[in-house]
Amino acid sequence: MKTLLRRSFFITFGIVLISIVLLGCSFASEETGTLKLSLTDAPIADSAAVEGVYITISSIWYNQNDVWIEDTNFEGPQTFNLLDLTGGTVAALSNTEITAGEVTQIRFMLNVEEEGTAGEGTPGSYIVLDSTGTADGTETNDVIHELFVPSGAQTGYKATGSFTIPANGEVEITADFDVRKSVVKRGVKDEYILKPTIRLVVNNQAGTIAGSFAEGTSTYPSFIIFAYEDGEYAASEAAEVTGDEIQFEHAISSASVDLTEGSYTIPFLAKGTYDLIIVGVDEEGVYTVIDETTYSDVVVESELTTDQNINL
Repeated sequence: MKTLLRRSFFITFGIVLISIVLLGCSFASEETGTLKLSLTDAPIADSAAVEGVYITISSIWYNQNDVWIEDTNFEGPQTFNLLDLTGGTVAALSNTEITAGEVTQIRFMLNVEEEGTAGEGTPGSYIVLDSTGTADGTETNDVIHELFVPSGAQTGYKATGSFTIPANGEVEITADFDVRKSVVKRGVKDEYILKPTIRLVVNNQAGTIAGSFAEGTSTYPSFIIFAYEDGEYAASEAAEVTGDEIQFEHAISSASVDLTEGSYTIPFLAKGTYDLIIVGVDEEGVYTVIDETTYSDVVVESELTTDQNINL
């Protein structure tokens, strides 16, 4: 009898112990952290006529363990003028609690029509051009062109980069929507294709390159500075392109020079070493590389600004 009681006790104790372990694992798997997500943009400098580039985000999804999870704290649809979000300016998208662990991708669902279709009313994503050829910041002479996605493309755009949601902590992420790479004019037609290039940046792992800019004898109406990972720039990147191709396609980021202030800023760069390619942009939006060798091996540290003055 005592033997049976002992066996019963050990069996019951074992069941209780296993239940406690499983319950603990269940609690551990449900640990959460906070994700703060913002939107920014690398500038466009090759079209003086652009007044604005507007995108409408309908919803945001996160991929964890190959499962897509909707951000229920994002209140869509929301429309943003990407040209308002350059030089380190950001727009807050969401502050949400999510299961701790690695997020391998973010998908942005955009309100955008497929190429060859005609939208009704005001489009959700569009580019505004001044018909005189020079943007003046007013609505006079403005013309709206709807942005389309290529035929058969999905309206959910995946941002590149991964990050970790810390248990009981928070991570701040900035989505860099590079409008220069993302908006392509289709041939000679007034049709603009949206091919989003979105880069994810972990804020506390990123730094900035900034400094003064003196143009010297190189006179252009505007200048742009491209930041490449060390040794990744090739002269072919500057070659004139046709169709949907993009010049300086592999630049990590870029900055338009503020000629009034004589300065530039390239924010949201991951820690590492970069080469700066200095380019002049003429009235027709044509790029001319002015300097591709002088400003190389520029080191960026997390949460710091690296000073790099440019004198042409």
